Amino acid sequence: MIKLLSSSQLVRSILWGAALWFFAALLLRYLGPLGIFDGFARVVLYALVIPGTIPFVWATPNVTGTDRSQLVLSLAAADAAALLLDGMAVAWLPILYGAERSLILGSAAVILWGAGIVLMLAFIMQGKQAS
Repeated sequence: MIKLLSSSQLVRSILWGAALWFFAALLLRYLGPLGIFDGFARVVLYALVIPGTIPFVWATPNVTGTDRSQLVLSLAAADAAALLLDGMAVAWLPILYGAERSLILGSAAVILWGAGIVLMLAFIMQGKQAS
């Protein structure tokens, strides 16, 4: 049975997603000019996102006040916040990601990838916990 998030858990999940998005946006802003979106570095970057998100997925229940059975719901709310902020940043504040179009698009794409990875990890981790 799915246990829904309380109002306070939902708010904490949304704030957690916003904080993680902001951290990722700033990290990508500073790493982008180093060439992380070019050639083989892009492959490495996308691969590193997978293990790089695991600590944040594990920390989610502690930060949001949820239990492991609510992991997918909590991270879905966090992801929704992050994706909404990513979309708004690309449309209205692209300089956050960098001065060049390639940096803006590269950063936004990595954040989209990361959001998908977070949800996949949440499903895997919650499924392992249930069995």
